[in-house]
Amino acid sequence: MNRKEMQPLLDEGIFREIDIHFGRFITRLSGEDNPALFFAAAFLSRAAGEGNICFDLSEAERITLVAKGLKKDVFLPPDTETWLKILRSCSVVGRPGDFTPLILDDRYRLYLYRYWQYEKWVADGIRTRAGWKRDKINWSVFKERLSKLFPNVGENNTDWQKTAVFVSVLKPLCVISGGPGTGKSTVISMILSMFLRQNMKKELSVALTAPTGKAASRMREAISNGMKLLPSECRIEENALPMASTIHRLLGAIPGSPFFRYNAENLLPYHLVIVDEASMVDMALMAKLIKAVPQDAGLILIGDRDQLASVEAGAVLADICDTGQAHDFSMDFAKKYLKITGTRIDTTDEKEGRPGIQDCVIQLKKSYRFGAESGIGEASRAVNNGDGELALSIIKRKKYKEIQWRHIPAPNLLSRTLKEYVIKGYKDYLKAEDPIEVFHLFEQFRILSALRNGPYGVSALNLIVEKILKDEKLISSGKVWYRGRPVLITKNDYNLRLFNGDIGIILPDPDSGNELRAFFLSGEEKLRKLSPIRLSEYQTVYAMTVHKSQGSEFGRIIFVLPDRDTPVMTRELIYTGITRAKNGVEVWGKEELFLKGVSRRTKRTSGLHDMLWGKGS
Repeated sequence: MNRKEMQPLLDEGIFREIDIHFGRFITRLSGEDNPALFFAAAFLSRAAGEGNICFDLSEAERITLVAKGLKKDVFLPPDTETWLKILRSCSVVGRPGDFTPLILDDRYRLYLYRYWQYEKWVADGIRTRAGWKRDKINWSVFKERLSKLFPNVGENNTDWQKTAVFVSVLKPLCVISGGPGTGKSTVISMILSMFLRQNMKKELSVALTAPTGKAASRMREAISNGMKLLPSECRIEENALPMASTIHRLLGAIPGSPFFRYNAENLLPYHLVIVDEASMVDMALMAKLIKAVPQDAGLILIGDRDQLASVEAGAVLADICDTGQAHDFSMDFAKKYLKITGTRIDTTDEKEGRPGIQDCVIQLKKSYRFGAESGIGEASRAVNNGDGELALSIIKRKKYKEIQWRHIPAPNLLSRTLKEYVIKGYKDYLKAEDPIEVFHLFEQFRILSALRNGPYGVSALNLIVEKILKDEKLISSGKVWYRGRPVLITKNDYNLRLFNGDIGIILPDPDSGNELRAFFLSGEEKLRKLSPIRLSEYQTVYAMTVHKSQGSEFGRIIFVLPDRDTPVMTRELIYTGITRAKNGVEVWGKEELFLKGVSRRTKRTSGLHDMLWGKGS
């Protein structure tokens, strides 16, 4: 395809340069001038850039590419079956199991080979673990310890936390999903209590891990707090609790390489691996993690299936949980559950032939933070259900003080509108002296945005906040590094032991003559200090994207929506943004765009869901 024909498609943003280059590369590799192959490859590249695992050829009927300047069709795809036959005849396209650059399955899904392989690794690992049962369980001890953890549950009540702990012991795979405040961290504490106390006489190694440094720190802190809520005889001493790390650090990342030290040939040395914030884990990383976990070790995935999907390709947790669908348990599972707990649980007809994964997935349903009278809870549930009108009416009601609506101001009025919020939200941390107190006060307020760029993106918002704080003399003007500057690490730095998502604050260091240092706080309330000039990939973080806020909680939030429609505005983004607030959130936006966003779901194309839930292989 010549440059003149492609240029209008580039100008209109239909393809990126890399999509065109990839299409040409695959065509050259095939040794033939084949427009159907070129466009299939270009669409596949675009799909990968949008976070999809594959490109669905069955969408061909909706594709017509027109070069307006040439007044003709650049590409009018054939019907799906014809396109399938054309691609099947190409040497660079193979079937699942073949070693070719592109893989085309029987359900019209076209993959890059490595993404097909990653998806297969995840599907095989999940299905294998879902089909296993642990044999060596001391049922009497298990029953006794479960009753101590849950002493007050009535016979007819299903306690989903209890069910999650039960599954974690019964199966080598346990997937626990729940919204904010549903007790996910408490469940991890209970699972650790069950495993560590039941195996006191033998060494049991446990790995706690999360996708980002921030999430790992919060995980360890939350588990420590959750342990204090357990009955005294069920608690694990603080010094006996495992530390938490990023998944990259757990697997042993090799700088400059996509590979890890721990893999299928060199397995992780753990009996139990617990992954928090699993919704943030992309397909490639999940595949490499699953391959590195020993087959006889337990794997527990915990997260919120309704949150935003990972930044990189895939929506792994959502696919594993079959988001949007409710599933009962098998008869065999229900019998065991009744025998041990004395509680009946809903079952499905085994004749339906549902896969064993149904017994491994638990949805925590009770919110301990956002109850029926919580505006944040009510609004987030309405958003999650796709009811934008209800969500908007809840946000705008004067009944709920913790969630409010504000029409988004014009760009030239943003600074004036934000001024009072910024001063109130950030002055306390900027005046505090103790570094640990500085970090805790900084977490009490944040501005979130759906976008990186534009007048309502985080880049512009951070500049506005800095100017407001400079004008109020709360920060020094005219300096790159100043006392109180908050920075977000945006790329893993294994030499400095800093990871994507870590937040540091620039403060004077009494141990070095009050020179400015970048302070970082770990989950154990321990401080690390580095010279700011050693930081490589970072950004100011008074305001942050909703994507970057995943795994975090803030006291109060200003949630700034775009002033025009954009594909990133989805139900999952709005839900994630609202639920980052613990005490209060003010949503700034336009009603019609909010409604459109709630009606739009994030759709990541992959075959993982079908492979796990019986609709493909």
